[in-house]
Amino acid sequence: MKQQIKSGGANLTVITGQIRKALSGFYYVYADQQTFQTRGRGNFRKRGLKPLVGDYVEFESSDLSEGYLLKLLPRKNTLVRPPVVNVDQAVVVTSCVEPDFSSNLLDRFLITLAQKKIRPLIYFTKTDLLTTTQFTHLKKVAQAYAQIGYPVFFNAQPFAAAQVQQLTGHFNQQLTVFMGQSGVGKSTLLNHIDPDLQLITAAVSTSLSRGKHTTRHVELLPLFGGLVADTPGFSSLGLTAFELTELPQLFPEFVKAAVNCRFRACQHDQEPGCAVKELVASGKIMTSRYQNYLQFRAERKTAKPRYTRKRGR
Repeated sequence: MKQQIKSGGANLTVITGQIRKALSGFYYVYADQQTFQTRGRGNFRKRGLKPLVGDYVEFESSDLSEGYLLKLLPRKNTLVRPPVVNVDQAVVVTSCVEPDFSSNLLDRFLITLAQKKIRPLIYFTKTDLLTTTQFTHLKKVAQAYAQIGYPVFFNAQPFAAAQVQQLTGHFNQQLTVFMGQSGVGKSTLLNHIDPDLQLITAAVSTSLSRGKHTTRHVELLPLFGGLVADTPGFSSLGLTAFELTELPQLFPEFVKAAVNCRFRACQHDQEPGCAVKELVASGKIMTSRYQNYLQFRAERKTAKPRYTRKRGR
């Protein structure tokens, strides 16, 4: 969208678009079916603002290679790691082995996304490396997450065409982030989604002398009617951004059960008459989920408060 404004007595064309890549101090903004290379104004730094991939912005540009960001439009959410904003959904890529499946790490991802109001989809990889016993066990785990209400993708062949097609059916008109610890196969999954990306990955790794499966920056890619971001992997998530009273609201099965708790503000810990604990005891809520919940509570209780230093001091 374009609009004319006056600045210093001159007419200025202001364009609204979305940042789809940020690299080496440049912001690549998509608007009017074109991509503009832009820079941020110095006043962004003065105001403590940093444009991020996914941001909707107003900018001025004389041509496709010279432009300046003028304004960041309001964000609906922000992910710090990976640095993406305005995210609709996230594919949590979860390895069964190498690295081994961790319910604790998966639940950290899920509650982080819930707190940001980002819809999670759980995609299991390396299922083809499992023994029969391991496969049976993890299939039950996957089914338990599906019963909670999470979209889950679990197949004996992790990149089976039918399953990949089912996943891409969720992309239309959505900004989708891929996340998960390093080595779980995010880039491999993306290359199965769109084989042309394999050439992009190889070219980047060759020119930068970096690992073939390592992603160093975030870029939004138009795929299947939506935008998809391949993002750096990471292995842990802190919980300092959560309030203790907020945590129970981030477990959908706890929210559903809580209406039957004796106390309205039940924290599902030491309180008597807790419906969540009763469902855990009866096997209707996963024990691992409840144990992770208690661990997250303990971590939050012992987390040191963070203080922001005031400017000018």
